[in-house]
Amino acid sequence: MILRPGNGRGRRGGGGGRGAGDRVGRDDTGGRRVAEADGTRRSGAADPGTLYLVPTPIGNPGDITLRAIEVLGRVGVVASEDTRHTRRLLQSLEIDTRLLSYHDHNEESRSQHLLGMLRDGTDVALVSDAGTPLVNDPGYRLVAAAVEADVPVRPLPGATASVTALIGSGLPNHQFHYVGFLPRREAARRSALTALRSTVATLVFFEAPHRIVAMLEDVRAVLGDRPAALARNLTKDDEEFLRGPLSDLIAGLDAEAVVRGQFTVVVAGAPGEPADEDEALAHRLTETLVRHGVEPRLVREVVREVTGLPRNWVYEQVRLAAQQGSAGTTE
Repeated sequence: MILRPGNGRGRRGGGGGRGAGDRVGRDDTGGRRVAEADGTRRSGAADPGTLYLVPTPIGNPGDITLRAIEVLGRVGVVASEDTRHTRRLLQSLEIDTRLLSYHDHNEESRSQHLLGMLRDGTDVALVSDAGTPLVNDPGYRLVAAAVEADVPVRPLPGATASVTALIGSGLPNHQFHYVGFLPRREAARRSALTALRSTVATLVFFEAPHRIVAMLEDVRAVLGDRPAALARNLTKDDEEFLRGPLSDLIAGLDAEAVVRGQFTVVVAGAPGEPADEDEALAHRLTETLVRHGVEPRLVREVVREVTGLPRNWVYEQVRLAAQQGSAGTTE
């Protein structure tokens, strides 16, 4: 069940069916603003409308927020990647706001059309098929044009697969680098990964099921067998997290007869300089224990107990120290 704001009477859209508590009013011109969010009166169509950036569910219908429902129900137009997909969402929420397509193939021309509507005073909501608009989806041109034209832009918080996967990955999240989809061709993909080799921040990627194994193999080949996490079908009933070294994740997917699902991939960043005293101590302790031949498993246990640093961070430092020690022995 999805809770909906307002008085619950009738369908919402085009300014109709709002509860008495709504503070942003409209006249009869199809979504033109006549009041600010704080209740201050405006001069109607002489003032621009507001461009709202509205997140939609990434898997579970309950991902939608109450604020998103309220905005989608009172704007003049909803611009969406796939109007059929968005229409189903709006119908489930009993909203009948007008829809306009906005996707990669018409982004430039449609941005100008929507900007004209905004200048005329119509409020516009921009949505993507799933998650937060502009995050690996069209919308940059429209937002840039709105900012340039002094049209108010209001981003709403909500579901986004990249952050959801990151916080559930078990990897360091104090800084991260969102990459999105890598190039489809192997040579271009490896070139892009090479540019990320020294990035200390945790890396976040998207990938399709038919390319996920090849992509992970390239990540391992270029970046090494780093700790990683695969998030599959986020927020759906069959949501799944797979965590471990890249080699283990690849082996797990190889064992599946057919790989299905939409993947968000989180990969540990490159080891950097110690960020604080605990990390500096961990580096010294790791190097000393490895140099004296202590088993990596015991090194990890000791370093974690002494420093309290995250398991995956310690795992990566011990792995690298062991590799360097092995290389030094064979030279």
